[in-house]
Amino acid sequence: MLHDGFSDLLYVLFPVWQAAFGLSFAQVGLLKTLYSGSMAALQVPASLLAERAGERVLLALGTLVAAAGFIVSGWTGGFLGLALCLMLSGAGASVQHPLGSALTSRAFEGEKQRAALSTYNFSGDVGKMLLPALCAALLAVLDWHAVTSLMGALGLGAALAIWFAVPRTLHQAVSAADVPDSPAAAGAAPDAATSALANRGFISLSAIGVIDSATRMGFLTLLPFVLIAKGASVTQVGFALSLTFAGGAAGKFFCGLIAERVGVLRTTILTELATAAGIVALLPLSLEGSMLLLPAIGIALNGTSSVLYGTVAELVPGARRARAFGVFYTLTIGAGAVSPALYGLLGDAIGVPRTFGVIAAVVLLVLPLTLGLRPALRALRAG
Repeated sequence: MLHDGFSDLLYVLFPVWQAAFGLSFAQVGLLKTLYSGSMAALQVPASLLAERAGERVLLALGTLVAAAGFIVSGWTGGFLGLALCLMLSGAGASVQHPLGSALTSRAFEGEKQRAALSTYNFSGDVGKMLLPALCAALLAVLDWHAVTSLMGALGLGAALAIWFAVPRTLHQAVSAADVPDSPAAAGAAPDAATSALANRGFISLSAIGVIDSATRMGFLTLLPFVLIAKGASVTQVGFALSLTFAGGAAGKFFCGLIAERVGVLRTTILTELATAAGIVALLPLSLEGSMLLLPAIGIALNGTSSVLYGTVAELVPGARRARAFGVFYTLTIGAGAVSPALYGLLGDAIGVPRTFGVIAAVVLLVLPLTLGLRPALRALRAG
Protein backbone atom coordinates (compact mmCIF):
# COMPACT_ATOMS: atom_id res chain seq x y z
CA MET A 1 0.00 0.00 0.00
CA LEU A 2 2.71 2.46 0.99
CA HIS A 3 5.16 1.84 -1.86
CA ASP A 4 2.52 1.89 -4.59
CA GLY A 5 0.95 4.93 -2.96
CA PHE A 6 4.32 6.70 -2.96
CA SER A 7 4.74 6.02 -6.66
CA ASP A 8 1.33 7.32 -7.66
CA LEU A 9 0.95 10.35 -5.40
CA LEU A 10 3.64 11.84 -7.64
CA TYR A 11 0.95 12.39 -10.28
CA VAL A 12 -0.81 14.80 -7.90
CA LEU A 13 2.44 16.66 -7.23
CA PHE A 14 3.55 17.01 -10.86
CA PRO A 15 1.26 19.98 -11.70
CA VAL A 16 2.28 21.64 -8.41
CA TRP A 17 5.97 21.22 -9.18
CA GLN A 18 5.43 22.38 -12.75
CA ALA A 19 3.95 25.63 -11.49
CA ALA A 20 6.55 26.02 -8.72
CA PHE A 21 9.62 25.47 -10.92
CA GLY A 22 8.30 26.36 -14.40
CA LEU A 23 8.82 22.85 -15.77
CA SER A 24 8.13 21.64 -19.28
CA PHE A 25 6.22 18.40 -19.92
CA ALA A 26 9.54 16.75 -20.75
CA GLN A 27 10.96 17.75 -17.35
CA VAL A 28 7.84 16.48 -15.60
CA GLY A 29 8.22 13.18 -17.44
CA LEU A 30 11.90 13.08 -16.52
CA LEU A 31 11.03 13.28 -12.82
CA LYS A 32 8.87 10.18 -13.17
CA THR A 33 11.57 8.52 -15.25
CA LEU A 34 14.19 9.10 -12.56
CA TYR A 35 11.95 7.66 -9.85
CA SER A 36 10.84 4.61 -11.82
CA GLY A 37 14.26 4.16 -13.42
CA SER A 38 15.97 3.95 -10.04
CA MET A 39 13.35 1.46 -8.95
CA ALA A 40 13.72 -0.65 -12.08
CA ALA A 41 17.53 -0.72 -12.05
CA LEU A 42 17.67 -2.30 -8.60
CA GLN A 43 14.94 -4.94 -8.95
CA VAL A 44 17.26 -7.81 -9.83
CA PRO A 45 20.05 -6.79 -7.39
CA ALA A 46 17.44 -6.62 -4.62
CA SER A 47 16.15 -10.11 -5.40
CA LEU A 48 19.71 -11.52 -5.44
CA LEU A 49 20.70 -9.75 -2.23
CA ALA A 50 17.57 -11.06 -0.51
CA GLU A 51 18.82 -14.61 -1.05
CA ARG A 52 21.59 -13.83 1.43
CA ALA A 53 20.45 -10.94 3.64
CA GLY A 54 16.79 -11.94 3.96
CA GLU A 55 13.59 -10.25 2.82
CA ARG A 56 12.76 -8.69 6.19
CA VAL A 57 15.96 -6.62 6.38
CA LEU A 58 15.73 -5.41 2.79
CA LEU A 59 12.03 -4.56 2.96
CA ALA A 60 12.54 -2.43 6.08
CA LEU A 61 15.70 -0.76 4.78
CA GLY A 62 14.21 -0.03 1.37
CA THR A 63 11.10 1.49 2.91
CA LEU A 64 13.29 3.67 5.13
CA VAL A 65 15.26 4.94 2.12
CA ALA A 66 12.08 5.62 0.11
CA ALA A 67 10.65 7.61 3.03
CA ALA A 68 13.88 9.58 3.45
CA GLY A 69 13.71 10.70 -0.18
CA PHE A 70 10.23 12.17 0.31
CA ILE A 71 11.19 13.87 3.57
CA VAL A 72 14.25 15.52 2.04
CA SER A 73 12.25 16.56 -1.06
CA GLY A 74 10.25 18.84 1.20
CA TRP A 75 13.40 20.94 1.73
CA THR A 76 14.40 21.24 -1.93
CA GLY A 77 14.19 24.53 -3.77
CA GLY A 78 14.89 23.50 -7.35
CA PHE A 79 14.49 20.88 -10.06
CA LEU A 80 17.90 19.25 -9.51
CA GLY A 81 17.35 18.67 -5.79
CA LEU A 82 13.89 17.30 -6.46
CA ALA A 83 15.27 14.94 -9.10
CA LEU A 84 17.91 13.59 -6.71
CA CYS A 85 15.31 13.00 -3.99
CA LEU A 86 13.06 11.06 -6.35
CA MET A 87 16.01 8.91 -7.44
CA LEU A 88 16.67 8.11 -3.77
CA SER A 89 13.04 7.21 -3.13
CA GLY A 90 12.91 5.07 -6.27
CA ALA A 91 16.00 3.16 -5.17
CA GLY A 92 14.36 2.41 -1.82
CA ALA A 93 11.14 1.32 -3.52
CA SER A 94 12.96 -1.27 -5.64
CA VAL A 95 12.74 -3.96 -2.95
CA GLN A 96 8.97 -4.22 -2.70
CA HIS A 97 7.89 -5.76 -6.01
CA PRO A 98 10.25 -8.73 -6.45
CA LEU A 99 10.42 -9.70 -2.77
CA GLY A 100 6.72 -9.28 -2.04
CA SER A 101 5.68 -11.15 -5.19
CA ALA A 102 8.11 -14.01 -4.58
CA LEU A 103 7.01 -14.40 -0.95
CA THR A 104 3.34 -14.37 -1.89
CA SER A 105 3.71 -16.90 -4.70
CA ARG A 106 5.79 -19.19 -2.46
CA ALA A 107 3.28 -19.01 0.39
CA PHE A 108 0.35 -19.89 -1.90
CA GLU A 109 1.88 -22.49 -4.18
CA GLY A 110 -0.76 -24.28 -6.26
CA GLU A 111 -4.36 -23.42 -7.13
CA LYS A 112 -4.57 -20.37 -4.86
CA GLN A 113 -1.41 -18.77 -6.24
CA ARG A 114 -2.99 -16.53 -8.90
CA ALA A 115 -5.72 -15.35 -6.52
CA ALA A 116 -3.09 -14.60 -3.86
CA LEU A 117 -1.02 -12.53 -6.29
CA SER A 118 -4.16 -10.69 -7.42
CA THR A 119 -4.92 -9.88 -3.78
CA TYR A 120 -1.35 -8.72 -3.22
CA ASN A 121 -1.56 -6.43 -6.24
CA PHE A 122 -4.97 -5.20 -5.06
CA SER A 123 -3.46 -4.08 -1.75
CA GLY A 124 -1.02 -1.89 -3.68
CA ASP A 125 -3.92 -0.26 -5.48
CA VAL A 126 -5.56 0.52 -2.16
CA GLY A 127 -2.46 2.61 -1.46
CA LYS A 128 -2.80 4.22 -4.89
CA MET A 129 -6.31 5.30 -3.95
CA LEU A 130 -5.58 6.51 -0.42
CA LEU A 131 -2.23 8.31 -0.66
CA PRO A 132 -2.94 10.50 -3.74
CA ALA A 133 -6.30 11.49 -2.21
CA LEU A 134 -4.62 12.29 1.12
CA CYS A 135 -1.89 14.22 -0.66
CA ALA A 136 -4.44 16.27 -2.63
CA ALA A 137 -6.45 17.02 0.50
CA LEU A 138 -3.34 18.18 2.38
CA LEU A 139 -2.27 20.37 -0.54
CA ALA A 140 -5.51 22.30 -0.11
CA VAL A 141 -4.38 23.49 3.34
CA LEU A 142 -0.57 23.06 3.44
CA ASP A 143 2.47 24.02 1.37
CA TRP A 144 3.76 21.19 -0.84
CA HIS A 145 7.05 21.15 1.07
CA ALA A 146 5.19 20.17 4.23
CA VAL A 147 3.02 17.65 2.40
CA THR A 148 5.95 15.68 0.95
CA SER A 149 7.63 15.62 4.36
CA LEU A 150 4.44 14.26 5.93
CA MET A 151 4.25 11.55 3.27
CA GLY A 152 7.81 10.59 4.12
CA ALA A 153 6.91 10.40 7.81
CA LEU A 154 4.29 7.78 6.92
CA GLY A 155 7.08 5.79 5.29
CA LEU A 156 9.20 5.91 8.44
CA GLY A 157 6.30 4.44 10.39
CA ALA A 158 5.90 1.68 7.83
CA ALA A 159 9.62 0.84 7.95
CA LEU A 160 9.39 0.41 11.73
CA ALA A 161 6.27 -1.74 11.35
CA ILE A 162 8.03 -4.03 8.87
CA TRP A 163 11.06 -4.38 11.12
CA PHE A 164 9.06 -5.34 14.20
CA ALA A 165 6.06 -7.15 12.66
CA VAL A 166 7.58 -9.33 9.91
CA PRO A 167 8.81 -12.65 11.37
CA ARG A 168 12.55 -12.83 11.92
CA THR A 169 12.47 -16.35 10.47
CA LEU A 170 11.10 -15.12 7.14
CA HIS A 171 14.37 -15.77 5.32
CA GLN A 172 14.21 -19.43 6.29
CA ALA A 173 11.39 -19.85 3.79
CA VAL A 174 14.03 -19.75 1.04
CA SER A 175 15.24 -23.30 0.44
CA ALA A 176 18.79 -24.31 -0.37
CA ALA A 177 17.75 -24.96 -3.95
CA ASP A 178 16.68 -21.31 -4.27
CA VAL A 179 20.17 -20.01 -3.48
CA PRO A 180 22.49 -20.32 -6.47
CA ASP A 181 25.67 -20.59 -4.41
CA SER A 182 24.37 -23.38 -2.18
CA PRO A 183 25.58 -26.99 -2.64
CA ALA A 184 22.10 -28.04 -3.74
CA ALA A 185 22.20 -25.63 -6.65
CA ALA A 186 25.88 -25.81 -7.55
CA GLY A 187 26.73 -26.47 -11.15
CA ALA A 188 23.21 -26.55 -12.57
CA ALA A 189 22.10 -23.09 -11.39
CA PRO A 190 23.27 -20.98 -14.36
CA ASP A 191 21.79 -23.35 -16.93
CA ALA A 192 18.57 -23.68 -14.96
CA ALA A 193 18.21 -19.92 -14.65
CA THR A 194 18.85 -19.40 -18.35
CA SER A 195 16.43 -22.11 -19.52
CA ALA A 196 13.75 -20.92 -17.10
CA LEU A 197 13.80 -17.34 -18.32
CA ALA A 198 14.93 -17.61 -21.96
CA ASN A 199 11.78 -19.25 -23.28
CA ARG A 200 9.31 -17.88 -25.79
CA GLY A 201 6.44 -17.71 -23.35
CA PHE A 202 8.32 -15.67 -20.73
CA ILE A 203 9.80 -13.38 -23.40
CA SER A 204 6.38 -12.72 -24.95
CA LEU A 205 4.86 -12.13 -21.53
CA SER A 206 7.62 -9.66 -20.67
CA ALA A 207 7.16 -7.81 -23.98
CA ILE A 208 3.43 -7.46 -23.29
CA GLY A 209 4.26 -6.22 -19.80
CA VAL A 210 6.65 -3.62 -21.23
CA ILE A 211 3.97 -2.11 -23.48
CA ASP A 212 1.33 -2.30 -20.77
CA SER A 213 3.55 -0.55 -18.21
CA ALA A 214 4.72 2.12 -20.67
CA THR A 215 1.11 2.89 -21.54
CA ARG A 216 0.00 3.13 -17.91
CA MET A 217 2.84 5.41 -16.79
CA GLY A 218 2.65 7.66 -19.85
CA PHE A 219 -1.11 8.05 -19.55
CA LEU A 220 -1.09 8.78 -15.81
CA THR A 221 1.75 11.32 -16.11
CA LEU A 222 -0.15 13.41 -18.66
CA LEU A 223 -3.68 12.82 -17.32
CA PRO A 224 -3.53 15.65 -14.71
CA PHE A 225 -2.70 18.18 -17.44
CA VAL A 226 -5.62 16.99 -19.58
CA LEU A 227 -7.93 17.42 -16.59
CA ILE A 228 -6.52 20.85 -15.72
CA ALA A 229 -7.17 21.91 -19.33
CA LYS A 230 -10.79 20.88 -18.76
CA GLY A 231 -10.93 23.20 -15.70
CA ALA A 232 -9.98 20.85 -12.84
CA SER A 233 -8.34 22.16 -9.65
CA VAL A 234 -5.48 20.33 -7.90
CA THR A 235 -7.96 18.83 -5.43
CA GLN A 236 -10.17 17.65 -8.30
CA VAL A 237 -7.12 16.15 -10.02
CA GLY A 238 -6.38 14.19 -6.84
CA PHE A 239 -9.98 12.98 -6.72
CA ALA A 240 -9.88 12.02 -10.40
CA LEU A 241 -6.69 10.02 -9.87
CA SER A 242 -8.27 8.28 -6.90
CA LEU A 243 -11.22 7.32 -9.11
CA THR A 244 -8.79 5.95 -11.70
CA PHE A 245 -6.86 4.00 -9.08
CA ALA A 246 -10.09 2.70 -7.56
CA GLY A 247 -10.97 1.27 -10.94
CA GLY A 248 -7.43 -0.02 -11.22
CA ALA A 249 -7.71 -1.79 -7.88
CA ALA A 250 -10.90 -3.50 -8.99
CA GLY A 251 -9.30 -4.35 -12.32
CA LYS A 252 -6.24 -5.93 -10.74
CA PHE A 253 -8.29 -7.97 -8.32
CA PHE A 254 -11.05 -9.18 -10.63
CA CYS A 255 -9.09 -9.53 -13.89
CA GLY A 256 -6.72 -11.99 -12.22
CA LEU A 257 -9.73 -14.07 -11.20
CA ILE A 258 -11.40 -13.68 -14.61
CA ALA A 259 -8.23 -14.95 -16.30
CA GLU A 260 -8.62 -18.21 -14.40
CA ARG A 261 -12.04 -18.71 -16.01
CA VAL A 262 -11.81 -17.28 -19.54
CA GLY A 263 -8.04 -17.54 -20.09
CA VAL A 264 -5.00 -15.28 -19.97
CA LEU A 265 -5.00 -14.39 -23.67
CA ARG A 266 -8.67 -13.44 -23.91
CA THR A 267 -8.46 -11.33 -20.76
CA THR A 268 -5.30 -9.57 -21.95
CA ILE A 269 -6.73 -8.76 -25.39
CA LEU A 270 -9.98 -7.49 -23.86
CA THR A 271 -8.30 -5.19 -21.33
CA GLU A 272 -5.86 -3.71 -23.83
CA LEU A 273 -8.58 -2.98 -26.39
CA ALA A 274 -10.64 -1.35 -23.65
CA THR A 275 -7.62 0.73 -22.58
CA ALA A 276 -7.06 2.11 -26.08
CA ALA A 277 -10.76 2.88 -26.53
CA GLY A 278 -10.99 4.59 -23.12
CA ILE A 279 -7.99 6.86 -23.71
CA VAL A 280 -9.40 8.08 -27.02
CA ALA A 281 -12.93 8.50 -25.62
CA LEU A 282 -11.64 10.66 -22.73
CA LEU A 283 -10.45 13.54 -24.89
CA PRO A 284 -13.77 15.08 -26.08
CA LEU A 285 -15.57 14.65 -22.74
CA SER A 286 -16.25 17.43 -20.24
CA LEU A 287 -14.62 17.34 -16.82
CA GLU A 288 -17.74 15.72 -15.33
CA GLY A 289 -17.89 13.13 -18.10
CA SER A 290 -14.20 12.39 -17.67
CA MET A 291 -14.73 11.75 -13.96
CA LEU A 292 -17.38 9.17 -14.82
CA LEU A 293 -15.19 7.42 -17.39
CA LEU A 294 -11.95 7.30 -15.39
CA PRO A 295 -12.88 4.34 -13.14
CA ALA A 296 -13.63 2.25 -16.24
CA ILE A 297 -10.32 3.29 -17.79
CA GLY A 298 -8.61 2.33 -14.53
CA ILE A 299 -10.11 -1.16 -14.66
CA ALA A 300 -8.71 -1.78 -18.13
CA LEU A 301 -5.46 0.10 -17.54
CA ASN A 302 -4.45 -1.94 -14.49
CA GLY A 303 -6.32 -5.17 -15.10
CA THR A 304 -3.74 -6.57 -17.50
CA SER A 305 -0.91 -6.32 -14.99
CA SER A 306 -2.57 -8.68 -12.53
CA VAL A 307 -3.03 -11.25 -15.30
CA LEU A 308 0.62 -10.95 -16.32
CA TYR A 309 2.07 -11.16 -12.79
CA GLY A 310 0.19 -14.37 -12.07
CA THR A 311 1.38 -15.91 -15.33
CA VAL A 312 5.05 -15.28 -14.45
CA ALA A 313 4.65 -17.68 -11.54
CA GLU A 314 3.16 -20.30 -13.87
CA LEU A 315 5.84 -20.07 -16.57
CA VAL A 316 8.89 -20.14 -14.27
CA PRO A 317 9.80 -22.89 -11.73
CA GLY A 318 9.61 -21.95 -8.06
CA ALA A 319 13.38 -22.12 -7.49
CA ARG A 320 13.91 -19.32 -10.03
CA ARG A 321 10.78 -17.35 -9.36
CA ALA A 322 12.36 -14.52 -7.35
CA ARG A 323 14.79 -13.87 -10.21
CA ALA A 324 12.00 -14.16 -12.77
CA PHE A 325 9.94 -11.56 -10.93
CA GLY A 326 13.06 -9.42 -10.62
CA VAL A 327 13.68 -9.58 -14.40
CA PHE A 328 10.00 -9.05 -15.22
CA TYR A 329 9.67 -6.04 -12.92
CA THR A 330 12.95 -4.60 -14.18
CA LEU A 331 11.69 -4.68 -17.76
CA THR A 332 8.17 -3.44 -17.03
CA ILE A 333 9.12 -0.75 -14.53
CA GLY A 334 12.02 0.24 -16.77
CA ALA A 335 9.58 0.76 -19.63
CA GLY A 336 7.32 2.68 -17.29
CA ALA A 337 10.31 4.80 -16.32
CA VAL A 338 11.29 5.72 -19.87
CA SER A 339 7.80 6.33 -21.27
CA PRO A 340 6.89 9.47 -19.24
CA ALA A 341 9.99 11.30 -20.50
CA LEU A 342 9.36 10.20 -24.10
CA TYR A 343 5.66 11.03 -24.00
CA GLY A 344 6.52 14.31 -22.25
CA LEU A 345 8.79 15.27 -25.14
CA LEU A 346 6.04 14.29 -27.55
CA GLY A 347 3.55 16.35 -25.56
CA ASP A 348 5.78 19.42 -25.88
CA ALA A 349 6.08 18.80 -29.62
CA ILE A 350 2.54 17.91 -30.71
CA GLY A 351 0.39 18.63 -27.66
CA VAL A 352 -1.06 16.38 -24.99
CA PRO A 353 -4.30 15.41 -26.83
CA ARG A 354 -2.40 14.06 -29.86
CA THR A 355 0.06 12.33 -27.55
CA PHE A 356 -2.88 10.51 -25.96
CA GLY A 357 -3.76 9.25 -29.44
CA VAL A 358 -0.23 7.91 -29.86
CA ILE A 359 -0.43 6.17 -26.47
CA ALA A 360 -3.69 4.49 -27.50
CA ALA A 361 -2.13 3.30 -30.77
CA VAL A 362 0.91 1.82 -29.01
CA VAL A 363 -1.36 -0.27 -26.76
CA LEU A 364 -2.55 -2.19 -29.81
CA LEU A 365 0.96 -3.58 -30.35
CA VAL A 366 0.13 -6.06 -27.60
CA LEU A 367 -2.24 -7.95 -29.91
CA PRO A 368 0.40 -9.61 -32.15
CA LEU A 369 2.57 -10.36 -29.10
CA THR A 370 -0.12 -12.63 -27.68
CA LEU A 371 0.65 -15.08 -30.50
CA GLY A 372 4.01 -15.87 -28.91
CA LEU A 373 2.39 -16.52 -25.55
CA ARG A 374 -0.26 -18.91 -26.84
CA PRO A 375 1.97 -22.05 -27.24
CA ALA A 376 3.43 -21.68 -23.73
CA LEU A 377 -0.03 -21.41 -22.16
CA ARG A 378 -1.25 -24.37 -24.19
CA ALA A 379 1.69 -26.41 -22.90
CA LEU A 380 0.82 -25.45 -19.32
CA ARG A 381 -2.75 -26.64 -19.76
CA ALA A 382 -1.55 -29.88 -21.32
CA GLY A 383 0.88 -30.44 -18.44
